[in-house]
Amino acid sequence: MVSRVIPVDRFDLVIFGGTGDLARRKIFPGLYRRFLAGQIPAEARIIGAARSDLDDASFRQSVAEAIDEFVGPAKRDAAAIQGFLERIRYVAVDARGEEGWAQLATMVRPDVVSAFYMSVAPALFGDLAERLKLHGIARADSRIVVEKPFGRDLDSARALNATLAAHFDERQIYRIDHYLGKETVQNLMAVRFANILFEPLWNAQYVDHVQITVAETVGVGGRGSYYDRSGAMRDMVQNHLMQLLCLIAMEAPYHFDPDAVRDEKLKVIRALQPVGPDDIVRGQYRARGGEPGYLDDAENPASRTESYIALKVHVANWRWKGTPFYLRTGKRLRARTSEIAITFKEPPHSIFDEAGGDWRENVLVIRLQPNEGMNLRVMIKEPGPGGMRLVQVPLDMSFAEALGEDGADIPDAYERLIMDVIRGNQTLFMRGDEVEAAWAWTDPVIAGWEARGDRPQGYDPGSSGPEDALMLIHRDGRRWREIQE
Repeated sequence: MVSRVIPVDRFDLVIFGGTGDLARRKIFPGLYRRFLAGQIPAEARIIGAARSDLDDASFRQSVAEAIDEFVGPAKRDAAAIQGFLERIRYVAVDARGEEGWAQLATMVRPDVVSAFYMSVAPALFGDLAERLKLHGIARADSRIVVEKPFGRDLDSARALNATLAAHFDERQIYRIDHYLGKETVQNLMAVRFANILFEPLWNAQYVDHVQITVAETVGVGGRGSYYDRSGAMRDMVQNHLMQLLCLIAMEAPYHFDPDAVRDEKLKVIRALQPVGPDDIVRGQYRARGGEPGYLDDAENPASRTESYIALKVHVANWRWKGTPFYLRTGKRLRARTSEIAITFKEPPHSIFDEAGGDWRENVLVIRLQPNEGMNLRVMIKEPGPGGMRLVQVPLDMSFAEALGEDGADIPDAYERLIMDVIRGNQTLFMRGDEVEAAWAWTDPVIAGWEARGDRPQGYDPGSSGPEDALMLIHRDGRRWREIQE
């Protein structure tokens, strides 16, 4: 299937932190793939900015190496790479000084769309924003992109929002959460609001419970010192899992419009009930088989930071009253997978009480990674003689098989989000009040376990997490879905 290409006007995109890991792994490879798709015009400029003393040629060489490492061989074309590199410039700037800013001012054109991607530590956001305005580089129609973390609590989030607001209007600020750029996440909105099939069933009357899982096989590794100051709750639940919950639970917006969508997500966050200690399980992966545990990776033998967390959450509104949402995320688990599973209730009366087979509830599974797609499990009669025997089968759709040749046409999340910035579409980006509302719910949860002095439970690497996480859902007569590729 050939993807529809939406043309983009000429633009200047400045990437602060252009020599950093995120730029190398995601931003430049993603922009190259958009160039192949015809979405980066000849008049576009992509300007890398960092403290390193490089010229255009050496910076282009580093971008070419990133493309060679992170773009599949089917997409690597020497002529195309050269054409892409011709659009790239570099300038050395000091975020907290004056070096390089005059030169950058001459490179950013006043008559094209301009966007500034801050792929740097949040502590530098204010300095960059101030100098962009001081030197007249950013205009009233410019856009800035900021990466998470958006603070580490409500107070710091408010301070960060205030810093950005001092130099830019809210309509210019794009807070990027790459989960919202995934094709499956966007298709969740399409499935819900472009089809009448599920809407009558999408409520507490018919949905038994919802599970949201984001599992990783890697540990915190080289991020140990950073991660130990955040933990799974701050690093994953407050943003990624919160966004997935909002898309599942939100009401239909009046229009597919940035503020209309974000208004409905905000209502969900504000409707979240407080979470008590009995509905939280925290864990740390242990050392095993010569491999380091969390305490080794974090280099903090006294750490009480969680590498795993599971929560039972309720949304206090008419649609979801009484339906639990079970959230879990962790490091060093059995498999790398992200999915949302909506489990529907059993029929109120079964006419197949005498039928053999394995009776199970209907489950709609939205897979975010790997192998993005959707799977609806339904009950049918098992083929063959022998009476009415029931068996559950999947109605399976892999996006790679259904919408692209071996998945080649499915863009990475960063590709979609960066092009949305250029187009001025904020639908898939977080708004300032949304970020603050999420922290207002998260902070009391963290304060609660800190006041109690709770320690996370140990769990074995390669497992599904702490034993008590199983009990969190088992006590309700339910079971976690298996964590598997």
